[in-house]
Amino acid sequence: MRSLGIAVVLLGSAAVFAGNAIARDDGRYANSPLKSWFDGLKSGKGLCCSDADGSAVSDVDWESKDGHYRVRLEGQWVDVPDDAVITEPNRVGRTMVWPIKGTLGITIRCFLPGSMT
Repeated sequence: MRSLGIAVVLLGSAAVFAGNAIARDDGRYANSPLKSWFDGLKSGKGLCCSDADGSAVSDVDWESKDGHYRVRLEGQWVDVPDDAVITEPNRVGRTMVWPIKGTLGITIRCFLPGSMT
């Protein structure tokens, strides 16, 4: 079990962020062929944790402009730091984000751009 500064709970199509929650691998992805890929996924900011810790992002909630990304979280646009972008090929297809909510707002630990299909 590891302590993280954020937990993401999906309620319908909205994401709710809670601070200082405990995240754990409950085994639901143990047999996924992508489990080891997610476990090793990292950006310039470090490991992204796993698929259970990230959130899928709808195409309308992220964009690329002038060579940089931004993502809409909790109704606000957040710039993705260049070192948070995962540059290896996206094996899952969908866009994903690993946000961290702190006293200064939301920052992005990892961002995996999707195909915008």
